Amino acid sequence: MADLNQLTIAEARDKLRAGEVTSAELTEACLQAVEGAGALNAFVHNTPEIAREQAKAADARIAKGDAPAMCGIPLGIKDLFCTKHVPSQAASKILDGFKPEYESTVTQNLFDAGAVMLGKLNMDEFAMGSSNETSVYGNAVNPWRRGNDDTPLTPGGSSGGSAAAVAADLCLAATGTDTGGSIRQPAAFVGITGIKPTYGRCSRWGIVAFASSLDQAGPMTKDVRDAAIMLEAMCGHDPKDSTSADIPVPDFEAMLTGDIKGKKIGVPKEYRMEGMPAEIEKLWADGTEMLKAAGAEIVDISLPHTKYALPAYYVIAPAEASSNLARYDGVRYGHRAKLAQGDGITEMYEKTRAEGFGHEVQRRVMVGTYVLSAGFYDAYYNRARKVRTLIKRDFEDVFAQGIDAILTPATPSAAFGLGEMSEADPVAMYLNDVFTVTVNLAGLPGISVPAGLDKQGLPLGLQLIGRPWEEGDLLNCAYALEQASGFVAKPGKWW
Repeated sequence: MADLNQLTIAEARDKLRAGEVTSAELTEACLQAVEGAGALNAFVHNTPEIAREQAKAADARIAKGDAPAMCGIPLGIKDLFCTKHVPSQAASKILDGFKPEYESTVTQNLFDAGAVMLGKLNMDEFAMGSSNETSVYGNAVNPWRRGNDDTPLTPGGSSGGSAAAVAADLCLAATGTDTGGSIRQPAAFVGITGIKPTYGRCSRWGIVAFASSLDQAGPMTKDVRDAAIMLEAMCGHDPKDSTSADIPVPDFEAMLTGDIKGKKIGVPKEYRMEGMPAEIEKLWADGTEMLKAAGAEIVDISLPHTKYALPAYYVIAPAEASSNLARYDGVRYGHRAKLAQGDGITEMYEKTRAEGFGHEVQRRVMVGTYVLSAGFYDAYYNRARKVRTLIKRDFEDVFAQGIDAILTPATPSAAFGLGEMSEADPVAMYLNDVFTVTVNLAGLPGISVPAGLDKQGLPLGLQLIGRPWEEGDLLNCAYALEQASGFVAKPGKWW
């Protein structure tokens, strides 16, 4: 059967259960696709032996008739998830050679459900970046191209490898993580679906930490139904993570009715940014009309503290990063610098961290250390935490008025060319997160759904923000939007 790698999770599950295809066949199709896609640089550690073994076990389980929905589904795993005895480097030189002796809770949940790991995926170093240009493995490349122009484009970041792999059908789905938009922005750039669940819905145990109060794992999939299926398998209470919520995980797929009659969808006026491209403006207006036509009530809302979200985020996230990344010192694991005669422990720390961390990580660690320092703690870090509380309250006020979900653009533009946003101006890159960071600061669920193409033929996404713990309801709104927009475009194969 040709093109098995192009199936969705739902299609593959039904074919596996009907005996029309085996997990071994699905896995081989994906491994072949991965092998032929070196130009995308999406997969950075291939694990074909593990994949074949897991596929064989999945087929045996399916034959017995007790297989969960994810059983036999080939996935890519972002390099931020610790995977037992497999390199888990967070795309950083400082973790060179690190092979964990344990499995992250999210990957363990997926493997317990019978999923197959094809390998580890490229990303921005320590998840710090919006374009996958800070990786020790080199850039991941977007499978989409602008018209007939062959300029390589960014797949977004930090989950750029995951986005590229799913959009190019190298795997049926992938794991991502989202600290300020790192699932939703890349999903929008490559025309796939990505959901960041409520903070605490997925365990963070065994995921390399960037900013612990913001990080959250989620699925990156070909459509909304797949996101619902995979999210359910990833979630669940984990006593090893003190922020993991002990609340039941519903059957998200069963909640996809597509019926949103009477739902109140909020449209925040503060997201109308100055200089927003007309195409993004139009997409947003079209999305609003689609939801209205599906029976939803559109309500203009205000989230007054939105304009402070980016500055607050870029104080809080680096502060937490500087604390989390202090553990990479060359003592117990990972890279250690070569030392000169007479060098002591201080020189070892300094040289190791200077060699091991890339420029963006160094920049954020320095900013974080600065805002946490004695003279500046109150002026920056404490003030940012207070602003975060105000942003969270904005959303609580809106949801208290009966709003079910909030519709915004996912990104301020379509995918840009690799190297087009120069390192000379990191703030221009940080502005990519303008629509997504509020969701992390408030700990809410958010989903990006592809909804159209720009004039150069590149995908554009819309974002829906939901009430805390109501991912099922949010996925259903996204499903209605997906049905209405009818987005089915795929990148033309050039790699």
